[in-house]
Amino acid sequence: MSILVLQIVIKQWDKSQRTETHVLDRAKIPDKYPIIFPPAFYVFNKECVIDKHGDDLQGGRVKYSQLADGKIKFDRFQVCLEGKILEYFGTNESDEAPRIIGSLNNKWIQCKYNWRYGVFESDMYYWLYEEVTLNAICMSELNEKVFLNAEPAIIYEDLNDLNK
Repeated sequence: MSILVLQIVIKQWDKSQRTETHVLDRAKIPDKYPIIFPPAFYVFNKECVIDKHGDDLQGGRVKYSQLADGKIKFDRFQVCLEGKILEYFGTNESDEAPRIIGSLNNKWIQCKYNWRYGVFESDMYYWLYEEVTLNAICMSELNEKVFLNAEPAIIYEDLNDLNK
């Protein structure tokens, strides 16, 4: 039996935090951490570990579920536990098939994307910007330093210019 490890790191900011100083401060935030319980936790009959780090200004930011076909849906990603393949939906998951990123079988993949969305809070409307990093691997035995001991086998980035 293998364990799927999904570590997500979220950096969020608003329009006032787009200065060079803010950008440099965000760049200093790590994009990988050791797996420590808690905050990490098991789901899906202990077949999956979820480890969340970073910002969640709105609360409940990270969504995950197991589909009827056994695939695990996590944020904009999907993993087939049987084939150990990571797929990415991008910004519009309903219109297009997911993009296959690669195999998670005993090697880890790092994916990054960014985006912005409108938030209405306290009678004010503003942009919330976000950079998301997913570190993922399927392994036979959990290693808490899996993301720190080696470089990822694949790095996938879907980064947009958020200043447009």
